[in-house]
Amino acid sequence: MGRSPRRDLLAGLTVAIVALPLALGFGISSGAGAAAGLATAVVAGALAALFGGSDVQVTGPTGAMTVVLVPITHAYGMPGVLTVGLMSGVLLLALALSRAGRYIALVPAPVVAGFTVGIALVIGLQQIPHALGVPAQGGATVVVAAWHALAQFLAEPHWWAMCVTVAVAAALIVGASLWPAVPFSLPAVAAATVVAELAELPLARIGDLPAGLPAPSLEFLDPRTLPSLVAPAVAVAALAALSTLLSAAVADGMTGAHRHDPDKELFGQGLANLVAPLFGGIPATGAIARTVVNVRAGARSRLAALAHAAVLALIVYCAAELVSGIPLAALAGVLVATAIRMVEVGALRAMVRSTRGDAAVLVLTAVATLALDLVVAVVLGLVVAGALALRAVARNARLHQEPLRRDLHPVAEHALLTEHIVTYRLDGPLFFAAAHRFLLTLSEVSGVSVVVLRMSRVTTIDASGALALADAIEQLERRGIMVYVSGIPDRHHQPLEALGVAGRLTRAGQVFPTTGEAITAARDRLHHTGVLPGLAG
Repeated sequence: MGRSPRRDLLAGLTVAIVALPLALGFGISSGAGAAAGLATAVVAGALAALFGGSDVQVTGPTGAMTVVLVPITHAYGMPGVLTVGLMSGVLLLALALSRAGRYIALVPAPVVAGFTVGIALVIGLQQIPHALGVPAQGGATVVVAAWHALAQFLAEPHWWAMCVTVAVAAALIVGASLWPAVPFSLPAVAAATVVAELAELPLARIGDLPAGLPAPSLEFLDPRTLPSLVAPAVAVAALAALSTLLSAAVADGMTGAHRHDPDKELFGQGLANLVAPLFGGIPATGAIARTVVNVRAGARSRLAALAHAAVLALIVYCAAELVSGIPLAALAGVLVATAIRMVEVGALRAMVRSTRGDAAVLVLTAVATLALDLVVAVVLGLVVAGALALRAVARNARLHQEPLRRDLHPVAEHALLTEHIVTYRLDGPLFFAAAHRFLLTLSEVSGVSVVVLRMSRVTTIDASGALALADAIEQLERRGIMVYVSGIPDRHHQPLEALGVAGRLTRAGQVFPTTGEAITAARDRLHHTGVLPGLAG
């Protein structure tokens, strides 16, 4: 499909209509203020569009980043937030230059789903104070702040803020279900603002906004605070990388034609986060909701995201006074609706029903996102998902006892050989998660003179597996049972040689290319040692 500048410009305008209330709301929710949210959407949005690795990605302040920034704002103030943004930009550039993008994108679906659910819950809880028209508790967790706000409201209820929030959220949810292509957020907020002004409702407003972006400055930077801000900066950079690449992957899936460059996308986000703090902007990421709107509006190139940033810049310079009168309760309604629409109930239900492991990872990640730190939640989800995957792989490892082939020996000879020789076939991975089972099974073999291990079907072997195999062989040989090995794949020779397993067996003449050769050698050994005196040599 050919590119159309007109279509991209219209898509950019549509995204700007959606992005304006979100940028204001997320800026306020982070504690940095509405002006910081707008500066982020303009500066970071433009730079990421120019230098990123996705043609349709839209960057700006997001709910996920807001969750991380709230405690940083309370602990270090606005200078700390700006410094963390600057540091995270440097870290993202380092990730891009080290070509780490391809690895960050490999996150299991249950972790992503749990992460999304957790963020939606946090965003919704963050809006309760504004929705109830009461001051938020500074420094408290979102759950505690929401509880205090509810208690304060019940002690002295006033309903206008709640009515506005519910009306705006309902308009967005119902409107999106009936006319998905129409951006209802800005009209709903504008209507709520007009009604609040005409009726002189007692609602908290955004307040004065600067008529333009501030001049770039590094006055906020205090070198003495840098060591204490390293951990928050790492968390912000990790979240920015993860959210951005997930959003870009969603965009790829929607368009079917675009394939983003993950390392270039990290570079664009790093540059955006490096520069945005100079203009008073908070850390930004690729925004899934705005990116989806951009794609659905027909965007085909970076021009759409650039147009979105340009429209927001125009609003900053020309309509700051109008924006300052927006009720906080109206923005809370936009964010509540955004949180609700983030959760795809059908997909969650299907994932929960798929396997118990997927359900456990999803729930664990969601709860950890709500109760702990977002990056910790993702790491915890990855660890649990990895452990479950290893367990599943380990279960595929098998040790089968195989009968000796009857067609290779006379009937009488076959019966005697079966009494003294046993053959086992190792299937699947022989690594740390499965090695212990192999060790126990092999070590318990008894009542025979020779064990032949067929290894042609071993898919992988690590140091733990090689050492477990060596230990099992040594235990058998201490009990007088000779061990022969056949069919070791070429790719497995190195770990076995490095740990001294294959070398010792090869020097002792106990390694063979085929199982038939190993059984013949075992037969000859039993004959020469007098165990089977009745067999011909």
